Amino acid sequence: MAEKLGADGALLVAPYYNKPSQEGLFRHFKTIADSTSLPLVLYNIPGRCGVDISSDTVARLGEECRNVVSIKEASESVERISELRTRLPESFTILSGDDSLTLPFMSVGAVGVVSVASNLFPVEVCALVKAFESGDAKLARKLHHQMFPLFKDLFIEPNPVPIKTALGWRGVMSGEVRLPLCEMTEVNQTRLRKTLEEFERNK
Repeated sequence: MAEKLGADGALLVAPYYNKPSQEGLFRHFKTIADSTSLPLVLYNIPGRCGVDISSDTVARLGEECRNVVSIKEASESVERISELRTRLPESFTILSGDDSLTLPFMSVGAVGVVSVASNLFPVEVCALVKAFESGDAKLARKLHHQMFPLFKDLFIEPNPVPIKTALGWRGVMSGEVRLPLCEMTEVNQTRLRKTLEEFERNK
């Protein structure tokens, strides 16, 4: 249906709660891949799904499913990025799923980030990625350190609560979230405002 409605691709999170085996994960993603011609991006976020899409499974999907073309990796493991990069063709893109790990992940083979912070600061996040791509590791590191407090404080409460709150302060959108999520505590709102103000002042 998404393909018929004009979607350009799909991001596929690992099924949660059931904790499927790796064979079950493979069959799940392969069934989706076989049902569409859309390019598909796997989303590995074991901290939220309770299951890890193993490197073996990713490599198998990349080999057997022509339209499984990328992975958003949020396992927090630089070693895993190294392993994936050595096992997958260059055409298979690896993306960081965590702003604070963009630079470390790119240093071993990722090509960018599916970013939360870029909802507020797209130019700055792009500048970090482009600096590394152009070979200016010193500038990339400087930008990473400038944004690091922001990266961390956008996750002081469950995502997307902090980013929606900050966008709400800007008047870009409502900061409202649905249960079981709820508004940020006053303490954390104060902390996030301070971090945002300091970043704006020093960028």
